[in-house]
Amino acid sequence: MAISNWKVEGKYFESCNCENLCPCILLKDPTEGFCEAMVGWEIEKGHCEDVSLDGVKVGVWLHAPGNLTEGNWKLALYVDENASEDQFNAVCSLWSGEGGGHLGVIASLVGEVMGAEKAKISFEYSDNKKHLVIEGVGENEMEPMEGADGRNVIVTDPPLAVAPNNPITVHVSSNAHFEGHGYTWKQSGKAGLASPFQYGP
Repeated sequence: MAISNWKVEGKYFESCNCENLCPCILLKDPTEGFCEAMVGWEIEKGHCEDVSLDGVKVGVWLHAPGNLTEGNWKLALYVDENASEDQFNAVCSLWSGEGGGHLGVIASLVGEVMGAEKAKISFEYSDNKKHLVIEGVGENEMEPMEGADGRNVIVTDPPLAVAPNNPITVHVSSNAHFEGHGYTWKQSGKAGLASPFQYGP
């Protein structure tokens, strides 16, 4: 049965192997023809039915073989080790698209879930730095790109977004790596994106 009573909101960020500015959010092909990205969410407030999701952290590493809209992504999901079993199951259900909404749209592009497991996750989100660590798996550290007069570079209303209806701050990765499920990935100086998010059915 589909989940209908749920809502999560908080902050998200990601970096991928594309050059700045990431062409994927403009529905163009990835810079290297494929996309590999490390994504993190911190749920500041949320629930799934009667299960509170306040404070739960979620991490994802994904590989998309071509244009993101063509799907066939491979995805590894990591959930905060402090999550209860009910919270873990709720996150797995929502990120698998069982509640519909924008998470359902994202899940519809996934061809293979390589794994879903608990991990120690730290999530730092400040004006000057974003830093996700999934212990034993990888991390993503990035800083905002400097725009005119030192202001942030902002993208609004791209046709493809992880967190629609939120202005995206453009970042540059400084240390991003992942090792698992047969993949070894390491990069710096590549595309980064950050914004608040709000998901619901």
